[in-house]
Amino acid sequence: MPRILITGAAGFLGSHLCDRFIKEGYDVIGMDNLITGDMRNIEHLMQLPNFEFHHHDVSKYVHVAGELDEILHFASPASPIDYLKIPIQTLKVGSLGTHNLLGLAKDKKARILVASTSEVYGDPMVHPQTEEYWGNVNPVGPRGVYDEAKRFQEAITMAYHTYHGVETRIIRIFNTYGPRMRLNDGRALPAFIGQALRGEDLTVFGDGSQTRSFCYVDDLVEGIYRLLKSDYAGPVNIGNPIEITIKEFAEEIIKLTGTSQKIVYKDLPKDDPKQRQPDITLARKLLGWEPKVNRAEGLRITYDYFKSLPEEELYKEAHGRSFPRAI
Repeated sequence: MPRILITGAAGFLGSHLCDRFIKEGYDVIGMDNLITGDMRNIEHLMQLPNFEFHHHDVSKYVHVAGELDEILHFASPASPIDYLKIPIQTLKVGSLGTHNLLGLAKDKKARILVASTSEVYGDPMVHPQTEEYWGNVNPVGPRGVYDEAKRFQEAITMAYHTYHGVETRIIRIFNTYGPRMRLNDGRALPAFIGQALRGEDLTVFGDGSQTRSFCYVDDLVEGIYRLLKSDYAGPVNIGNPIEITIKEFAEEIIKLTGTSQKIVYKDLPKDDPKQRQPDITLARKLLGWEPKVNRAEGLRITYDYFKSLPEEELYKEAHGRSFPRAI
């Protein structure tokens, strides 16, 4: 039975990856410091004989006893609300955490896949974004703590591959969504659905002409699995190439929820990217992968999940989360 370590296991993507690799017959070790993760996402796995959970911060030394075949590094805040409140932890998990896990992969002779992001492209001047584009990133802007952490993560991963011969894989994730997202994490989809369920107007930043491309979580997990099993060490975009403006997306949510709220506009945050659309030519050619779940179906499943949450979750303040300080 192959053995895999999944960091960020109690998060949105990490928990879905735990499910997938349990289904594939793996022994799964989940690791999370729970700074943004939630044990409720993996409580259904806790009694399984082939799942174990380690409460640990990967920015500190990582030890796993016994053999290890593969590592998925998905430990990182991903919501702007989180990484703007915990910028130092965000930088540390992308740098120290990645260094620790690459060292573990080297020691165990394990294959490692690290989760990068479309944010490495910054506010892109090339559209759609291909893996060859180097990006347009402000390293000292408010988003720089996340963007540059991911860019460093890619650089050190390639260095370990080139210098130490570690089997590495890099995925660049574009906007994704699905059940287990935090309702009040500040990203467009849960923010819009949360506002609709509370009977509030939907807040669009800027004039709503900025674009995003939303990929359902099951499609993303399939892409991650195929990339891990491939023999390609360079970055690969995994996302849905169907582009939509934020204003159009808000209108879709209003139609989906059947409410009568209107859209209100606020100032666009600094360095917020104007366009996001993956070129997935490489993923199609290399992995035979492309998304299968259309947005209407994925949004319906996600909306049903959010509707099923307890009422107190619906009204929990997005900024009410308490984070430890980092030095």
